[in-house]
Amino acid sequence: MNDQRAQDDFAWLGPPVDARPLFRPERARLVADLRALAPADWETETVPGWTVRDMAAHVLGDDYGRISRDRDGHRGPGPRPGEALEPFIHRANQQWVDACARLSPEVLVQTLTLTGDAVADLWENAAPGRARLGVSWAGADPAPLWLDRARDLTEYWTHRQQIRHAAGLPTDADPRHLGPVLDTFLRALPHTLRAVPAPAGTQVSVTVDGPAGGTWTATSTGRGWTLAEPAATPAATVALDPETAWRLCVRAIEPGEAAARGTLGGDRELAEAACGILSIIR
Repeated sequence: MNDQRAQDDFAWLGPPVDARPLFRPERARLVADLRALAPADWETETVPGWTVRDMAAHVLGDDYGRISRDRDGHRGPGPRPGEALEPFIHRANQQWVDACARLSPEVLVQTLTLTGDAVADLWENAAPGRARLGVSWAGADPAPLWLDRARDLTEYWTHRQQIRHAAGLPTDADPRHLGPVLDTFLRALPHTLRAVPAPAGTQVSVTVDGPAGGTWTATSTGRGWTLAEPAATPAATVALDPETAWRLCVRAIEPGEAAARGTLGGDRELAEAACGILSIIR
């Protein structure tokens, strides 16, 4: 299959997001944020059950997993018999974080600097035909290379915001990073609406305001939904601010709260369905 055909097969996801130039600056920002922490900050909670130190260890585990799998072709342990993907991922993540308890913050930061360069090298040099992981929240398995790569960026970015928030810092809303993150998150819109019946041609638009935002319009094909069709007059609209949008996509807030914060127009049922978007494995 040639590269153009491979992209055409995923046209329903919309035009590709090019995350290649962002991995090095994203890691530099993480390292800078970590180095600025006070000793007590490392023990504050980022997500239930995990401290800042745990989250930094988790990011390191993501690095090693991606490098080992995609650069070196190593296949580590998979799910246990009968174990679903989500429980397997959560179990493996916790095992890694527990094993890293002996690592000091300084060791974590030093190692994250090295592995960050290796991950950036990997993505900058990835061949279009390489094996790709699925992106289940977008309904793409396997995913196109660009989406697998952009999903990786969103994970690194999100974990950095969790660390910042734990330290009392605001979201880093630099549109050079938040823009591609939101663009990637919103590729979950067709999959979000997959069970919503609508006549062919029905459209639902989600707009995020500000310099990092944009508008994403899903069109019903009668058999599913696509981002490939040009926007016309949507039957339902959702308008969100950037902070609400990204927090919704990672379930830092629930759909009902996002709907209350935003502005919903047109068909209420369709608009509320769009607010169910989820762009992580939960």
